[in-house]
Amino acid sequence: MKLLVTGGAGFIGSNFVRHILGQHPDWQVTNLDKLTYAGNLENLADIQAQAGYRFVKGDIAGRDLVDGILKEGYDAVVNFAAESHVDRSILDASPFVDTNFKGAQVLLEGARVHGVGRFLQVSTDEVYGSSEEGYFTEESPLDPSSPYSASKAAADLMCLAYHRTHSLDVVVTRCTNNYGPYQFPEKLIPLVITNALEDKAIPVYGDGLYRRDWIHVLDHCRALEAVLLKGKAGRVYNIAGGQEQPNIELIKLILKALRKPEGLITFVKDRPAHDRRYAIDCSRIEKELGWAPRFNIGNGMADTVDWYLKNGPWWRNIKSGEYEKYYQRMYGSR
Repeated sequence: MKLLVTGGAGFIGSNFVRHILGQHPDWQVTNLDKLTYAGNLENLADIQAQAGYRFVKGDIAGRDLVDGILKEGYDAVVNFAAESHVDRSILDASPFVDTNFKGAQVLLEGARVHGVGRFLQVSTDEVYGSSEEGYFTEESPLDPSSPYSASKAAADLMCLAYHRTHSLDVVVTRCTNNYGPYQFPEKLIPLVITNALEDKAIPVYGDGLYRRDWIHVLDHCRALEAVLLKGKAGRVYNIAGGQEQPNIELIKLILKALRKPEGLITFVKDRPAHDRRYAIDCSRIEKELGWAPRFNIGNGMADTVDWYLKNGPWWRNIKSGEYEKYYQRMYGSR
């Protein structure tokens, strides 16, 4: 199979590329990535010379570039490329519209024109909004709260419209919060781990009781592989880890694993329209495609903490540059 993976230098995308080439060494993967602040070729340093893999730097919103790549002939497009941090979307929504929505449409049109066999749109559970109780299914109405989730919801609808209008083989996945190796340290879990290792304050929004379901990125990659190979065209598939936790309890779990004091926790002003709880039902993918997560929060978090302990140069290099400027904008002086 010949795949175009967009955003493959990011956190989930790089783990997916590595997973696919490990499981299917005869496949060909082209990784198209703009290399914004969260895209990092060091994430794929171990496979950059591997046969069947190539990297192209570029923007998915660039029609000529996308057209030039897709005319080479591809069996599938897997679209990870996205601006993904809610806080950044609150500061400036424009890049989220350009990449998450407009970029997706450029890819869809290219896939339609050049006869791509399957288009997998990697989305998020945040498109459903917040739920105090119960679980969202794939038929639940979309109710995004942030500019980030609104841009992803818009892209999802455009993907499904291309399926209905043009009979393009589209599948959409909506996943809960990921964690694991190579996650950019603006996200909660790597932020907690790396700040704790540096004995720096750990910012916690509001009362810290916001609840999220967590999935190890490798379980997510396995789910995406299953949808890519066996998913039904025009279908949406929820992907969940079944490991719901209040943020404050998760933070305390990580601090305990690192033998760091809870005194590092610093409560900060809440962000606007902060969703209280995300929770989705993933019985469809379990029943139809036979997927189930293998990690729980215990062994998954131990694996993740161990990775950051062993890869200090990777995250310290990131935090010394672009990330530090962003941190100062969000939280002020430390």
